[in-house]
Parts: sequence; structure tokens; C-alpha cells
Amino acid sequence: MPRAISKRQLGQSESRVSEIGVGGAQWGNLYHPMQDHQAIDILQFLYAQGVRLFDTAPYYGFGLSEQRVGQFIQQLANNDDLFLSTKAGRLLRHVDDFQAPPVRDGFYSDLPYEVQFDYSYCGIMQSFEDSSKRLAGADIDLLLIHDIGELTHGNANTGYLQQLKSGGFKALQELKQAGDIKAFGLGVNEVEVCLDILDLTDLDCLLLAGRYTLLEQPALAQLLPRCLQQGVGVIAGGIYNSGILASGAKGVDAYYNYAQAPSAVIQRVQLLERECAEFDVSLASAAMHFVLAHPAVCAVAPGIATLSQAQQTLDNYHQPISADFWINLKNKGLIDDGAPIPNKMVTSL
Repeated sequence: MPRAISKRQLGQSESRVSEIGVGGAQWGNLYHPMQDHQAIDILQFLYAQGVRLFDTAPYYGFGLSEQRVGQFIQQLANNDDLFLSTKAGRLLRHVDDFQAPPVRDGFYSDLPYEVQFDYSYCGIMQSFEDSSKRLAGADIDLLLIHDIGELTHGNANTGYLQQLKSGGFKALQELKQAGDIKAFGLGVNEVEVCLDILDLTDLDCLLLAGRYTLLEQPALAQLLPRCLQQGVGVIAGGIYNSGILASGAKGVDAYYNYAQAPSAVIQRVQLLERECAEFDVSLASAAMHFVLAHPAVCAVAPGIATLSQAQQTLDNYHQPISADFWINLKNKGLIDDGAPIPNKMVTSL
């Protein structure tokens, strides 16, 4: 079922997204290398199954993810219904005589670039231009400010936020007014910076990773109600909290926030797994349906690294889950009592 990216754009069919999207870090060879054709095969399969929201970023593989998405889009006979999201805030600077390490920041990429944070007017404009080239001229529907906030920058965030306030926001507004993008917002992993920036400018969308999941709901009290009030669409990334809600507590990918899961997280996931087993529900499916139940969430964008994961993601989306399961989780205190729970069966994307 397509949902509007924000209330301000209701009725604009080109600004609607499929409830299932996909995040593009894996196409930048995050944690595991893949060949170009493998990434494009995944993209083509998802598109054929009705997925229309594709998110990428310059940072993913130091340009590799955007290049692969661009190749995929070039092969489409008609891409008018595709909704493409990328990010700004990191410029890729070419490095002469580049000696590629085996892995950088988790990405297996030998592209000769290094990252420079830049949230200024010129930085945002340059980032947009560079992304457009890597994406082979494909229309960029949504441009997200990437990883602003203390979680990424620590004490340096004050200076980067000033860059955004003094020029970055203006660049985003000009790009939207010119029709170069349809919407802009934030792509972050923390709640606080979203609340701060909602005080500073009108956003269309947040891509919030890991902060509203079956495992934890810190966005529930303030951020999601405010998004509803202000008409800001939310794309939920990190719905498996970096892996543990997909693999389970004993899985080989039992990561939480991109690191080994601490014991308290493992114990809570074990409790969730026990309830899922009782109702014959997969943990990953429960994680997906829970997030989509919130009216502020217009889509989820999990990372997908293989064709089998792509098929499993669609299977999770279509798995029916009884209302009794969700009531049971609330009664046992495993999800916030104020969290919306699913009340319908899924029929199509």
C-alpha cells in the first residue's frame, strides 16, 4: 500500500512510496563485498515485486552504492514511479595515488575517495551535483542531511549545525523550489537532533534508523507525535537494530547498533523470541509490522544484501499476525503501552 511521504504532499502521486523500501548501505559493500551484477539483481528483483523506495548515500561504499543504483535505474524502461532518496553532508574528495585498505568504515571499496563533512550551502549543492552524476542523472526525489548530531560529531556538532543553519537549509529549500528534489529532511540515528532541527526549519521527512523498533521506542513519546502534528513523514531504517531482530539472539548477525549486542539486549530479544514462538510468528516479521503500525511511519527501509534476504523481507511483510500477539506483548511489558499496534492484514505493497 503506497503512503504519502508527508501530509503536505498528500494527493501528489509522485510523492508516495511503497511501505517496503530498501536501504542501500549493502550495495556499497557494507561488511561483505558483492559484485555490481549482484547488487543490480537485488534491485531489479525488488522493483519487480513492487518496491519503489530506494535509499542510498555518497558515504555508502564511498560512492559505490550510488553508482550501482544509477546503473540499475538506467536499465529501467520507465522509472517514473520510483522514489529515490540520497543524502548530503559528506563530500567525497578524490585522493591521488590512493592506496585502498581492505575495508574502510565497514565498506569494502577501493574507490579513491575520502570523506569530508560539509553541511554548508556550497557543500549541500556540491553534494547534490556529485550524487546526480553518480546516479547517472536519475531524478532525486528526497535529499536527506546525513548524520548531523552529537552521536556522529560529538563536540564538533555545534559547528556543523551552524553550517546547516547559516546556509545548508537555504540550499535544500532552493533545490526544492527549483524542482530538483521533491522533499528534504534528515537521515540520522538519534532522536534529539530531530527534535532540535524541527525547531529550526520545516522538514518533509525523517529517515530515522534504530530508534523506533520492536526492541526500543525512544521516538514514541515526543518525536513521532510531533511528526504527525507537523506533517513530517518518517521512513524507519534500522528496524532490526542492526541485525539482532532479524537473526535472533543466537544468530551469526546478532548485532545491535553495529556492534556485538550487550547482554541486556540479548535477554530482551530472547523474551521477544519466546512470545513469537508461542504465536508462530517470525521475529523479523513482528519487527517490521510493529514499526509500520505507527501512523507517522510511511515506510520501512531495511538493508538487503542477497536475493534470499529480499524474498524473506517480502515474506515477512505478508505474514499475517493475530491481534492477540500484540496484546500479549503489551500485557507482558515487551512494548510500550502507548505504541500503536497493527490492526489490519497486509494484502499488497
